Amino acid sequence: MKKGAGAGPEAVGSRAMNRLRELRSVLTLTVLVAGLGYFVDLFDITLFGVVRVASLKDLGLTDPSDIFQKGLFIYNAQMAGMMVGGLVWGLLGDKRGRLSVMFGSILLYSAANLLNPFVWDVNSYAACRFLGGLGLAGELGAAITLVAESLPKEKRGLGTTVVATLGMLGVVVAALVAQHLHWKTAYVTGGVLGLTLLFARFKVSESVLFTQKAGPVKGNALLLLQGGRFPRYLGCILVGVPIYFTTGILFVFAPELTAGLHVQGTVTAGNAILFGSVGLTLGDLLSGVLSQWLQSRKRAVGFSLCAWFALVLVYGLVPGLTPTLVYALTFLIGLSVGYWAVLITMAAEQFGTNIRATVATSVPNFVRGSAVLAATAFGQLKGPLGVAHAALAVGAVCFLLALVALSRLAETFHRDLDYVESTSSANANADARAG
Repeated sequence: MKKGAGAGPEAVGSRAMNRLRELRSVLTLTVLVAGLGYFVDLFDITLFGVVRVASLKDLGLTDPSDIFQKGLFIYNAQMAGMMVGGLVWGLLGDKRGRLSVMFGSILLYSAANLLNPFVWDVNSYAACRFLGGLGLAGELGAAITLVAESLPKEKRGLGTTVVATLGMLGVVVAALVAQHLHWKTAYVTGGVLGLTLLFARFKVSESVLFTQKAGPVKGNALLLLQGGRFPRYLGCILVGVPIYFTTGILFVFAPELTAGLHVQGTVTAGNAILFGSVGLTLGDLLSGVLSQWLQSRKRAVGFSLCAWFALVLVYGLVPGLTPTLVYALTFLIGLSVGYWAVLITMAAEQFGTNIRATVATSVPNFVRGSAVLAATAFGQLKGPLGVAHAALAVGAVCFLLALVALSRLAETFHRDLDYVESTSSANANADARAG
């Protein structure tokens, strides 16, 4: 009886209170401001997917095929900007500090959004989204790096999960709000949100690990090419590819995809993004909690990947889907692929303080940029294979690449982040902490 008493209401209440205190200790100003920054970041990234059709029609396009091709061109321009920005802002974050990136990037993407209502054709639209992508590239990596270096290792997974969950709410809000606003008003809203957030950043402090322990060799991108670091870096990118296959194809191009699957009824990109984003938001939270419970980043990501691919097979192969079932599947697919926070945390933990911001900033943007390759492959294959088989073929390749890459990365859950990458004995630091 005494042994069983430990499982009574008092013990359960005590454990719940301990969990609540642990969560409160994670919710620092740095975490909250970083999370709100990521909220605005994803709000702005999502806008084009929601207003794509309306904005292109307003610019004079009427043919659905033309809207698809021009929309893909503009989307790729935004993603290209993010890939370039990921490297530029990452190097700046390691040379000048994490906060410099959080200030500079938000100024650039806010300005780009405020300019967006003044575009006059497809090329000017693409140029504006390229600048927006360039600015948006700096937000997440700097935020995750700052949070990971500011919290003890037992809690940094929870901290980055809070950041990612708040951020994913930005996608949900964009999907809800942008459908009911004129596309120009939606872009102005994103720009104003960014400038408003800028003022909250002034109360956040720089990472102590960066200011005191980063060492003299900071922000040297060549370190990623030396001593076996590049396979680790590439592996982090490949693990995230299924996420942006999902958002870049299954969500953004849901109308075209479901038309090819002969879904009876209309599926809109806005609703697909909305339901998928709600799933991604909950998935980010659940995968972060799962990682804490398993004491493992890799196992949490592996479980998510397998569940995701099983649902993609259902989406592409099960006949007779209705819009309601498509939206339900979109939600579940988003839920399963919501390991974004765990992935970026794992990437930051793979490398030393002197190139950590470079990795944490460039990895998510190269993952986002992989949507360019996935969308282009999908566009090329949908003619000969048909929409369903083209999506499944690209999805299968993404899944296999991610699974192989994950198997080759070190587990980093218990890794101490107080170390730097050296130009000599390149792998000594990482390998010593890989256990």
